[in-house]
Amino acid sequence: MTAVTKPAGKPARPYFSSGPCAKPPGYSPDRIATESLGRSHRAKIGKARLQYCLDLMREVLGLPDTHRIGIVPGSDTGAFEMAMWTMLGARGVTALAWESFGEGWVTDAVKQLQLEPKVMRADYGQLPDLDRIDWADDVLFTWNGTTSGVRVPDGEWIPDDRIGLSFADSTSAVFAYDIPWDKIDVATFSWQKVLGGEGGHGVLILGPRAVERLESHTPSWPLPKVFRLTKGGKLVEGVFKGETINTPSMLAVEDAIFALEWAQSVGGLAGLQARCNANAEALDKIVHERDWLSHLAVDRGIRSKTSVCLLVEGADADFIKKFARLLEDEGAAYDIAGYRDAPPGLRIWCGATVDTADIEALGPWLDWAYAAAKAG
Repeated sequence: MTAVTKPAGKPARPYFSSGPCAKPPGYSPDRIATESLGRSHRAKIGKARLQYCLDLMREVLGLPDTHRIGIVPGSDTGAFEMAMWTMLGARGVTALAWESFGEGWVTDAVKQLQLEPKVMRADYGQLPDLDRIDWADDVLFTWNGTTSGVRVPDGEWIPDDRIGLSFADSTSAVFAYDIPWDKIDVATFSWQKVLGGEGGHGVLILGPRAVERLESHTPSWPLPKVFRLTKGGKLVEGVFKGETINTPSMLAVEDAIFALEWAQSVGGLAGLQARCNANAEALDKIVHERDWLSHLAVDRGIRSKTSVCLLVEGADADFIKKFARLLEDEGAAYDIAGYRDAPPGLRIWCGATVDTADIEALGPWLDWAYAAAKAG
């Protein structure tokens, strides 16, 4: 292999994975509160810490009082499937799919729930025609497609007078964009994305129309215990007051609390969004300065500001593996190969827990890896 000169400096925190994502700046395990560890989540301290976590999420998100928020099992996947299993079947379903996770919800609707959804697809890097959606249906979509680098432009395409419910998989979107909560009946996310928290736990947000559906609709299929949100035809309110359905990891909860308190320290939602925007702009500058690098999502209006997906000129899957491995071996960038189902390319997380200086320092290393991989 022909020798290629390595850049002099490296990103201080080369963590660019799109999930689990970089921990907040200044994070250390010894900075996590430990009083609740080893205690029952049903004890006074456990309930208090779970409620505090819920309160912090509500405050940072700017979630209105009309919407309930609860911690549920199974990360974002568990939260979204809980919503599907408990609320779908009352009317028609439209499922939007422009990346792998949206396709996963299609599979659930078709093969597991045996519904017959209208499926609106688009290739990676694009969106389906949002104006063609029939809102007499319940509508499933991802706000920000983590594996495609494509997001919906805003919430204007969701009508106020919709008949069906809007189900938004928002795991790479919350804390990074302004979510119009009046347009959202169901939202789900997990802590390991923009907050840089730990995995395994999901968050379920329900608007009043979703609660009405839960209390008026009985699904025709069996519901596992971890999915049950009603009892006797009424919402189990405890789920949204820190009384989780199953035993949570209090270590993960304390980790999330640390991230949320950090979020408050940088200006709350506006501060998190500013950090995301700065990171995305820094990466965009890197892309524009290199003719061998381009965005998978060409349209800036629908391009993700968190999970930014890039194409490398002439690269196939093997080239990308070599490219990413070279950077990992040097400790210059970890986990930047694109998702396995996406077109071969790079995926660089630009969420709020990443420092802009590290994005800027990454540019020369991308040049080095590209040249080194081409040299063989």
